[in-house]
Parts: sequence; C-alpha cells; structure tokens
Amino acid sequence: MLKRSLTFLYLVLGLACVWPSAAQAKQVPSTYAFPVTNPFEATIAGTPSALRPPLPKDADIKQKDYSLRLRPEREYTLPSNFWPVKTFSYRLAKQSKAAPLIFVIAGTGAYYSSSTMEYLKKLFYGAGFHVALISSPTAYDFMVGASPYATPGYSPQDAKDLYNVMRAIKKQHPQLAVSEWHLTGYSLGALQAAFVSHLDEQEQAFNFKRVLLLNPPVNLYTSVSNLNRLTHVQAVNSTETRTFYQLMLDKLTRFFHDKGRFDFNEAVLLDFQNSSEKLSDNELAMLIGSVFRFTAADINFTSDLINRRGIITPPQKKIYDSTSLTPFFKAALLCDFECYIQEQLLPFWRVHVKKQLNAPRTNNPADLEELTHASSLYALADYLRTTAKIGVMHNADDIILGAGDIEFLRKHFADRLTLYPYGGHLGNLDYRDNAADILEFFHD
Repeated sequence: MLKRSLTFLYLVLGLACVWPSAAQAKQVPSTYAFPVTNPFEATIAGTPSALRPPLPKDADIKQKDYSLRLRPEREYTLPSNFWPVKTFSYRLAKQSKAAPLIFVIAGTGAYYSSSTMEYLKKLFYGAGFHVALISSPTAYDFMVGASPYATPGYSPQDAKDLYNVMRAIKKQHPQLAVSEWHLTGYSLGALQAAFVSHLDEQEQAFNFKRVLLLNPPVNLYTSVSNLNRLTHVQAVNSTETRTFYQLMLDKLTRFFHDKGRFDFNEAVLLDFQNSSEKLSDNELAMLIGSVFRFTAADINFTSDLINRRGIITPPQKKIYDSTSLTPFFKAALLCDFECYIQEQLLPFWRVHVKKQLNAPRTNNPADLEELTHASSLYALADYLRTTAKIGVMHNADDIILGAGDIEFLRKHFADRLTLYPYGGHLGNLDYRDNAADILEFFHD
C-alpha cells in the first residue's frame, strides 16, 4: 500500500458491483463526506490527515512485543537467516485495569506492526480496550512461526492456526484482567475473523461478544482473479517507448521538480492527482496490481521453502546467510496468486483436507470450486445470517468485490451491514466518521 507506509500492498483487491436488495443495510448519514470519490485513489491515498480521528500517542500506551515458541522444529529445518521469525511475535497493549480485549487480524501479507494495525491499536486502546495485534497467516512471520502447514488460503485451516495463536496469547497472560473478548480484522483478516468466530462457537475458548469484519472479500478467488487482472491493464500505449515504471518515475520527477522538494505522503498524493501529471485509472490499477504481486511472491517463496516442494527452491539447495535470494525471488514473481493456488494451495488441500474428510484424492476439475466455496463467506452463510454478534463495514465502490457480493452481504447481514458510498478498499478506514462507527459497534 502506498498509503500508511505502503501497508496497502498486503490487501486482496478486485472489482466491485452493487446489486439491489430487499434487505436493508444500516443507513449511512447523508452528511457522510469522505472526500476521495475515485476508488483507486482512495485505496492508495487513504484519508487526508486532517480528517482522521484523534488517537493516543505511543508514549501513552502500555505495550510490548511478546514471543511464542509454537513451531520449534523450524529452528532446525530453516536457514539461519530466518532466525527473527522462528519464534512467533505479536504486540499486546494493556490497560491498567480490567477491560475488554480485542484481537486484530492483519490483511494479506501484513505484519502485526504494520501501520494499519498500529492505527487500529490506537483507536481501540484509546477507547479502553486491551489490544492484541496478530500478523496475517499470509505474512512470512506467521507462516514460519505459527502455521503447521505454511500454506495459507484455505480459510478453515487459517482460522485454526489463528485460534491456536489466540489461545496461546491468552495462556501467556493469565494475570491480565479481561472483562470480555472481541475480534476484528481488515480485508483478508476480516474474512478469517468470520471463520475464527465460527470456530469459537464450537471451542468456546473466548465466546466473542462482538466480531467486526472490515472490508472483507466475500469470494476469495474472485478477489484474487480480479487483482491479477489489474496487472494486465494497458497502462502504456503501443507508441510509448518507456516501460510503465519509467513512465511513473518521469511523472513523479516532473511533479516534485515543480514543487521544489520531495515529500511523498497522503496529502501530496492527492495533490499529485490534481496536477497535470495525474495518473489514469489504468495506471493506478497497474500500480496496485504490480505491488500486490510482490506479496504473492513472498507467499510463494516462503510456502515452497518451508514445505520443500521444489517449485521455486530446489529441496537439496542449502541456503546460508550469504546466499543470494534474488534468483528465487525472480522465480516467485513469475507465479502470481492464482498460480500459487494452482501449484501449492490446491495440491495441499487435496492431500490434507480431503484426507480428513475421507474424500478420494483425485485431480477433479471441481476441486477448485469446492476449495473456493469452503474458503469464502458463502461457506458460513447460515451462521452469518443467524448470529447477531457479527457486523460488516464495507464500501459500495470497494474494488475487492465481485458481482453479487454486496447482495450477499445485504441478505446475510441486513442491518448489521454498514455500507458507505465510497472509500475504495480501506481508504476510509481511518476517516473520523468510520472510526466513530467502529467504536459504536463494539460499545453498542
């Protein structure tokens, strides 16, 4: 992500389509005035600083990073340059007295310390919550330090991995006075939060009082497919001799030359989009898609290395601190997220999940559809329609959604869905009105 220290890079994106429905979402006031109405610009630029809510300073937050030794076998099977993540880390901000605790799950590829997670930490801490920040199961620190299979993307398994982490966090702080338990996540983390909540209905380790899904994908494969298409839009015409990245650099160079200084932040990006160097929607889409490709490469490389699949890194290849990872990273870049699903996730699902279900291990063409359904909100339709504890906040122009997705949200959440008119994908997450609505949901 270019906004908020590039954490947007870790979000799953697609195309949005709004369909009419008899079910009524929670009404957004007509005074709602998020200022960025282009969904691509909102996704990248986020909320102008002046329109964000007041937040506590880090110096006023009692917080610490903690470690859990969940996958000790990785300490011996992975190269030594993975040492920082061989124990799993998370961040916990504690109130000085008994308080509700909220777990926050990061979006695609994002770490517990990313800027979006820091924003949510401050928002909830300022409202009186203990806050536990957990990296995405698609982040390499989670894959190495917490996941037994290190093949993220099958939501029920990702939920089990997250739930085990949450249990371990609870066990590590027996003296922490928790009055009640809550859960939230953004983007892919929101989808996973729904599956964690469903799992908790059976396990009863937390009995979450409230669960909020912030801009979740509804159908994960749809979002991934649409994101992959963003990298194929025509951002450079056939007469252009420069590459897309050279074109971008030239535009930025001219813009900052005219300003007389280099200062790339949210406000400047909006200023840039009001200048003669403004990026077209195709260029913005190409930028978004290209950036996400790097996240997919991280997932591809890490999952392949941990599981010794030999797709990117030869199993017999010894990797040392001095080993150049560039050739492996280049190979991983050639395999996008859809490629990861076909070459790593789907084979894993056939071997491990179908075995648990006592289903035959065949390369059935319908397997992808079955995996997709099992990993999306559609698999939880009955639960989502009948539980009062789960709410959704989404944007009508969110670029991660596909045809029929908002209709699904309207039907299954009704007045537990708050649908904003614009904001792109998470662009309005730290808009002051959204922040107030988030806190109201948990204090309702």
